[in-house]
Amino acid sequence: MRKRNYLLSLLALLTLFTLLLAGCGGKKEAAQNQSTEKIVAKFSHVTAPGTPKGLAAQKFADLVKERTNGRVEIQVFPSSQLYGDKDEFEALQANNVQFIAPSAGKLISFDQRFQIGDMPFLFKDNQGAARFWDSEAGKKLLRSLESQGMIGLTAWPNGMRQFMNSKKELKTPEDFKGLKFRIPAGGVLVDIFQALGAGTANIPFSEVYTALQQKVVDGTIATFDNIEHEKYDEVLKYLTVANVNNLSYIVIANKQFWDSLPPDIRETVEQCLKEATEYERQLADQLDQESLAKLKQKIKVHELTPEERQAFVEAMQPVWAKYEPVIGKELFEEAKKLNQ
Repeated sequence: MRKRNYLLSLLALLTLFTLLLAGCGGKKEAAQNQSTEKIVAKFSHVTAPGTPKGLAAQKFADLVKERTNGRVEIQVFPSSQLYGDKDEFEALQANNVQFIAPSAGKLISFDQRFQIGDMPFLFKDNQGAARFWDSEAGKKLLRSLESQGMIGLTAWPNGMRQFMNSKKELKTPEDFKGLKFRIPAGGVLVDIFQALGAGTANIPFSEVYTALQQKVVDGTIATFDNIEHEKYDEVLKYLTVANVNNLSYIVIANKQFWDSLPPDIRETVEQCLKEATEYERQLADQLDQESLAKLKQKIKVHELTPEERQAFVEAMQPVWAKYEPVIGKELFEEAKKLNQ
């Protein structure tokens, strides 16, 4: 009897040991499964797929999928398919989407200094804008979004903005008097047109073509590439090449999502974004010139002479005086230095 009890006890211990080993194996397997679980993120933006932003967003998604062996999938939703100008920030902060790329000017409700990209005749070209956003001053400005639950990652310059309208050639500041223009956001852009004697209307990107077609506004301020892809040449007759200011898109991630990425994954995604940024910047310059060449075949294009441009620069002095204290002398000086 004693021997039998001993055998039963030994058998029970062996059974318990086996169960414990199985449990440990299960936990290890669960941890492995969790570490390799697929990560899905949504990238929402408002422009067409064929624009530099649209192509760069898809390039970013393709690189991430390739470099992570499919572990991370970034789903790109262009043309306001998910969210438009008015609600994409709320969607990002709620983590309903994980990436957006609004124009810098749309960030002024979070930090007034983001108006620097809208300042007239500050940036010479895309390269000058890129140098600013890549500088320590630019990076510091991007980091200011963290307090709002967002991470500013990089900037995608998309070209210099030009004047376009349906009524007449615009060669001097006086030619703007009485006209009304669509703008993407308030602040500097409102004051630019006020200084020229023109009115403004803040209209979402997806509604601009209709507003122009229905004569809600007389014109808009846009890059060559956006003018072509959005087919503004169908409803507007005159384009003035003035290189007024720079349109840069700021790639932003939801902070909670970004911080939750495993370090190795985040490092890979950062590298993919860096490569997509280089691609976007080269593409923006290339497509800008191609778009201008095409537009010259369709509508009346006037390129400001140095003397004509100087007249506009002088007309913008009140705008400079108003916004330098708001944006900060440090940022202005950095931008000027990088655009000499």
